[in-house]
Amino acid sequence: MELRDLRTFVTLASLLNFNQTGKVLNAAQSTVSMRIKALEDELDVRLFERLGRKVVLTESGLKLLQYAKKMLEIEEEARASVSDNAASGNVTIKVPESLECHRMPGVLLAFRRKIPTCRVRILPCIAGNVAEDLRRGVTDLAFVFAYEPSARDINAAFLGTDELVAVAAPEHPLAGMKMVGPADILKHSLLLAASDCSYRRTFEIFLSETANLPQPSVECDCVAAAISMVRAGLGLTILPEMAVRDQIAAGALHRLPLIGGPFETGVFMLWHKDKWLSPCLRDFMAVCREHLMRE
Repeated sequence: MELRDLRTFVTLASLLNFNQTGKVLNAAQSTVSMRIKALEDELDVRLFERLGRKVVLTESGLKLLQYAKKMLEIEEEARASVSDNAASGNVTIKVPESLECHRMPGVLLAFRRKIPTCRVRILPCIAGNVAEDLRRGVTDLAFVFAYEPSARDINAAFLGTDELVAVAAPEHPLAGMKMVGPADILKHSLLLAASDCSYRRTFEIFLSETANLPQPSVECDCVAAAISMVRAGLGLTILPEMAVRDQIAAGALHRLPLIGGPFETGVFMLWHKDKWLSPCLRDFMAVCREHLMRE
């Protein structure tokens, strides 16, 4: 098996999109397809199922992914061991949208100044599949809110806390209240960003004083969409304060004073316990510890 083909396979397995894979690898989509077919022919198995525009790993593909990542890590380890430029390489991370937009730019700037030869690839982070992605080697690191350790094979480093705030449009009925409680919120529509709401449990505990936990009226794919919908008057939401700080300051959103607040959520960096930490990855983790939660 060619390492080039394995690298293409691992990239496609993480993105599940031929076009995006080609862009990441600076290769034509036809080249990506050719490399995947070469692997499938050599192994005499189907690695992906093509369902219309969707691509999903087969059982054989899932098995190969574990070995392919190990083989590429060994290659990177060998290069780092014999190269004069041991700090070159690639880092793949999964980051919630609000962290990516509001905290990661400072980290990347500091990292680029320190190690300009390392490349960083950022993937969207959905809290529910993070541990499995780390096990499969889809990502090197993952950043999450409100992590509850449950897997012995996942290492977690606490990086700090972010304040959670409830916000609504300035003309929302709750915007004029001095204090807002769970019963008040239940009377109105709730919006949540599915891509960013691993801290949702904190809000649910706050609302548990009522008999029933409300289901979100709208659950959208991104924080920016949730903010736009709240500004349009479609409901209220809870987000890390950093994600709505500018909107509140500009008067576009109103911060709701929650009874029992303020509320906080922890920010954690996760990696698999058996993951080989390349020099590039170790340096990136050190920069994250120093810069991610810096105001």
